[in-house]
Amino acid sequence: MSRGSVKGNGKATRRGDKNAQDPTTSKTLLIGAGAAFALLFGVFVAMTSNTPPAPPASAIGGPFQLTSQTGQQVNEKDLLGRPYLVFFGYTHCPDVCHTTLFEMSEILRALGPDAKVGGVFVTVDPERDTPDVLKDYLANFDSRIIGLTGPRAQLEPMLRSYRIYAKRAPGKDEDYAVDHTTVVYLMDKNGRFVTSFNVGRKPEDAAKELARYL
Repeated sequence: MSRGSVKGNGKATRRGDKNAQDPTTSKTLLIGAGAAFALLFGVFVAMTSNTPPAPPASAIGGPFQLTSQTGQQVNEKDLLGRPYLVFFGYTHCPDVCHTTLFEMSEILRALGPDAKVGGVFVTVDPERDTPDVLKDYLANFDSRIIGLTGPRAQLEPMLRSYRIYAKRAPGKDEDYAVDHTTVVYLMDKNGRFVTSFNVGRKPEDAAKELARYL
């Protein structure tokens, strides 16, 4: 019995010889490997180029009906037509609220007095923050920042729609603090949530970003 066989090309290969291989088989393997690689590469591209969906516009914000520092009734429709920053705090806040409102004021002033942009300060302490108290407090900041207050029953829905945590800390009588979320929200001129807004940077830089939504 012959120890080898002759292929159609005249070359002999020995059975059991690992270095000898049918060229047709080699070509088939290469094509198969190439196809597999192409398939895997296509899947990789599809996965890495797939951008996660943006959060729905309704994720932050919603209808509300509250009272401004001038005693006027204000709802979400009254704020349409200009971008605005929204911050939740209270007038007895020891430092964060005053600092944040000052930074918001500096950003608005950097945009200039004619810029159609605004700010909203919503109290998380309506029991103490009456319209008159808000009026005195906000007199220290840019006049385009309006204050909102109202009965707790009217305020709570807005706190929920803006994902705001607010809880009264232990304290005697009227001397108490309120733990609360300190994020500043940017809403566009259609009243839709854009992003949380960093007010703790140079006013000019923040104003430049805000101007994109005018």
